Amino acid sequence: MSTLSELLAEHTELIGSAGAHLQRVVAEWQLLADLSFADLQLWVHSQRSTTKADGDDATQMVCVAQCRPNTAPTVFPADVVGTSIAVGDNPQVFGALASGRILREEDPTWVGSVAIRREAVPVRFDGAVIAVLARAINLTQPRLPSPLEVSYQDCANDLCQMVSEGTFPQYEGNPRGLSTPRVGDGLIRVDQHGVVQYASPNALSAYHRMGWNSELGGNDLADVTVSLLTDPFESEEAAAMLRAAVAGEAGMRIEADAHRATVLIRAVPLRPRGALVGAVVLVRDVTEVKRRDLALISKDATIREIHHRVKNNLQSVSALLRLQARRTSNAEAKQALGEAVRRVASIALVHELLSGSVDEEVDLDVVIDQLVPVMADVASGGSQVTVRRIGKIGVLKSDLAMPMVMVLTELIQNAVEHGFAPEQSGRVLIDTSRSTRELVITVHDNGIGLPDGFDPSKSDRLGLQIVHTLVQIELAGQLELRGGLQGGTDAVLTVPLR
Repeated sequence: MSTLSELLAEHTELIGSAGAHLQRVVAEWQLLADLSFADLQLWVHSQRSTTKADGDDATQMVCVAQCRPNTAPTVFPADVVGTSIAVGDNPQVFGALASGRILREEDPTWVGSVAIRREAVPVRFDGAVIAVLARAINLTQPRLPSPLEVSYQDCANDLCQMVSEGTFPQYEGNPRGLSTPRVGDGLIRVDQHGVVQYASPNALSAYHRMGWNSELGGNDLADVTVSLLTDPFESEEAAAMLRAAVAGEAGMRIEADAHRATVLIRAVPLRPRGALVGAVVLVRDVTEVKRRDLALISKDATIREIHHRVKNNLQSVSALLRLQARRTSNAEAKQALGEAVRRVASIALVHELLSGSVDEEVDLDVVIDQLVPVMADVASGGSQVTVRRIGKIGVLKSDLAMPMVMVLTELIQNAVEHGFAPEQSGRVLIDTSRSTRELVITVHDNGIGLPDGFDPSKSDRLGLQIVHTLVQIELAGQLELRGGLQGGTDAVLTVPLR
């Protein structure tokens, strides 16, 4: 399905600010659909209208967006985005585009077995009508409207009037990235003085949980909210937001803590025909959501602290092994202890990065770049070996990162220590290639190459045994040791990305 931007570019010349205004309408119109108990469709004049044989212009309008209500059954189960209509299909839409006035049908229209009342609201921007917002209300099950429905419809009518005048939606900043409360979460209608005229049952429940023990009707909502909030700054911010909305200024949203609850509050000013008539205040009780978020934050902090302590313990083990190596006179034991120090240090480095990560992921490039200087210093026999990385390995989850670092440490160390003759200079290149399915890392050296008849699966070297075990069991990958095209040795590691 094409996006709103793509449909506007394909069918109209609405770009820049006009297109951005329609984007804001679509971003806000779930509020309108829920308050109206109606399906909404956004229609624009198609620039690709054809010409009939008799010379008359076959004007068409195309639907570029559609919204269904959460408060009532949908009228249009099928998606109509991208379809076109002519004048005879919906005269109200074309009439609203031409006249710039809200038009309503006198008699209901039947769509199959469903009776609907259609209404067309011109969408005005910068003084010009740029689109039409069509409302379709299901009339199949008539009933006596409740106070909630009456209040919802009144708010919807005011907002639709503002849409036709170009004053809704206003640009509303959201620097904190807060979510938007829905109509069903809780709605409060306040008058031009900020006094509550109507509060839905869910809104009453939210304020009761905050600590208000009586009815909201007839009370100044800003004063009530200030009396319940525990943080003075949040109290001042909430009062300023509510009073600004009543004064017709652009709405905003805040998250505030009361004595027993946390609520998300959003205020939308109502200013139909230029008259200040109050505001719609949406309230959502996010106490349990906030509690779970805090629990996750605490758990995440605990996990990072564990990684930090493991890193410290591994560094202590590495230091003890290094001290033991210095006190050992046996050259073979000294070499084995040195290899153990490097293995422990590579694991500690991964835990150090995990201690600062919030999503249990490790940037392998950072790890390798920190290990490379250490690997280059282990060359034996006076060899001068440089180690360099080509390409990016990228970020991996911790369950893959840990064995991957161990394998790369062993492969690089093996290339530096055993890939070159004494006094021979050379280089080791770590070449990487990554796709959505697999990661291929080649450790290439330009040294003496593999011995004749060498079988890595039968090697008695501890490092290679560790590598094969980790590749097969932990990484579910493959490792191939082969001669390089221009001499030396290639260790090709292929790991599927699950």
